[in-house]
Amino acid sequence: MSSNIEVQRICQYCSKEFTARTTTTLFCSHKCSSTAYKAKVRARKVEGSNLETQRIKTQPIEMLKAKEFLSVRDVSILIGCSRQNVYTLINTGKLKATNILEKKTIVKRSDLDKLFEQTEMPQTESNHKPIHYDILDCYNLTEVQDKYRISESALQQFIKRHSIPKIKKGRFAYVPKKEIENYFNIYNSKIQ
Repeated sequence: MSSNIEVQRICQYCSKEFTARTTTTLFCSHKCSSTAYKAKVRARKVEGSNLETQRIKTQPIEMLKAKEFLSVRDVSILIGCSRQNVYTLINTGKLKATNILEKKTIVKRSDLDKLFEQTEMPQTESNHKPIHYDILDCYNLTEVQDKYRISESALQQFIKRHSIPKIKKGRFAYVPKKEIENYFNIYNSKIQ
């Protein structure tokens, strides 16, 4: 049964105007139709391949997140640093770990999570509750250097030695005015 309809349409593939015999015709020719179909199939295959690649890339991390005990290599993958940095965290006591064999160090997942809870906010010695410092009540490191005439490396050592909380905000690091003044006043009184 033939149709007497003649409708002006635009080809969905080559964008040329053509006369169609039905209102649902999308392409001007069989060639445009098959080329568009092949491009659609190819795009589906590429998208499927990209999703599979992404799944394979994230699968090890998802598996590591589910593990209760992690090796040093697992920890380095999870937090995105080198194994040497993980060993540094362990040696400085920031991260708890257990040597079960001579060359096998294991970290509990809960201890790794605690590491990040500790670094978010400084804690007081007495009650272990986080202290919130306002940036207005802090000096940046350059201000401390200028005020107390101390070099950058000496200041860094002083902050580390006395466990003075250091707050990072953008590119700058800040230390609480009250804490730094207390330590320098005590230090200066000992010298005199």
